[in-house]
Amino acid sequence: MSASIPLSRPNVGDLEIQYVTDVLRSGMLSLGPRVPEFENRFASYVGRKHAVAVNSGTSALHLCIRAMGIGPEDEVITSSFSFVASTNCILYEGGVPVFLDIDPESFNLSAEQVQHFLSERCARNSEGHCVNKDTGRRVKAILPVHVFGMPCDMDLMRRLAQKYRLFLIEDACEALGAEYRGRLAGTFGDAASFAFYPNKQMTTGEGGMIVTDDDSIAEVCRSMRNQGRNEKSEWLDHARLGFNYRLSDIHAALGIAQLERLEELLSQRQFVAESYDKQLHGIPGLVTPKQMPGSQRSWFVYVVQLRSNAGSEVRDEVLRLLRASGIGCQAYFPAIHRQPYMKGMYSCPFGRLTKTELASDQCLAIPFFSTMTTAQVSAVCRALKQAIKAVSLHDVAVQVAGSRS
Repeated sequence: MSASIPLSRPNVGDLEIQYVTDVLRSGMLSLGPRVPEFENRFASYVGRKHAVAVNSGTSALHLCIRAMGIGPEDEVITSSFSFVASTNCILYEGGVPVFLDIDPESFNLSAEQVQHFLSERCARNSEGHCVNKDTGRRVKAILPVHVFGMPCDMDLMRRLAQKYRLFLIEDACEALGAEYRGRLAGTFGDAASFAFYPNKQMTTGEGGMIVTDDDSIAEVCRSMRNQGRNEKSEWLDHARLGFNYRLSDIHAALGIAQLERLEELLSQRQFVAESYDKQLHGIPGLVTPKQMPGSQRSWFVYVVQLRSNAGSEVRDEVLRLLRASGIGCQAYFPAIHRQPYMKGMYSCPFGRLTKTELASDQCLAIPFFSTMTTAQVSAVCRALKQAIKAVSLHDVAVQVAGSRS
């Protein structure tokens, strides 16, 4: 049965149609004025010196990895509880992902685990670089992912990156508008990436953005996104190996309109999340999560966690029943290290990722988008309650992975 309430839906209105139509009528569909305009407005919103528009969040992360010289056998500390792109970008360059476990409350990479790994398993070589004593490989970066729009513990992450001379790359693809201790996500690392897929807080259809205060990183990323051309190069002059990662003016025009409406879009998503909180409150076995200290979530998805001792069986049966009721839903996230193609391509220095695997087995995303009505939220909550009852959950606590901002 096709879902009568989809998992996500973009919010596109007359302003977006007008701006895109203007570009189509101009004849300047790519390499025109709308991309730099979008970049300048986005940099101003986030509060960073440079913004570099690309065709996806994956492309943004990949160019960050390359710009920082991360290559074969370099290790990057990151999380397995994420969309696969955050790890694939390391593998593209021959790097080795070092998976550490997550904090079970925020689902983010545990800063304490990062500290433990660096202090116990790493040493400085003669050049002052951080080297993994177990593998002999250089540890070159930390790549925290702000999962589900909740910022990581960036104070400790930044201190560790500075102490051990590591690059800090923020995957903020799910966290546009999120704040950590009064600062926007994406402003803590050497560079950060954002994504504008249709299920995100704002969309360009497909698209992404790199933000940084580093002139060199910005220059190299601008070149690499455009087949390695420099800013003043002739069209067929190429300074370095590059990619066709450009964003078109059509996509940029859509992004400009969405950026002009961003506070409205974020507020609408906040309202939907609060509606879920209210309607899920008091349902037996259902609890809303704790707010993470000092953080303000930007609502990307609304995820519930079904805790049981049955592995993923309970979650998967609830998922099946919701879909049968016409409710869009998805297991969020399958752990990356469990993906078949990942075998032998990563390191887990502390053994099994117990908390990551538990979250992977128990988390379930339910419908969430800015135009969702209270009636739709009510329908989802009724269906969720019925599904939980139908699978006879005994001694199960369901934790909603989201919090009031």
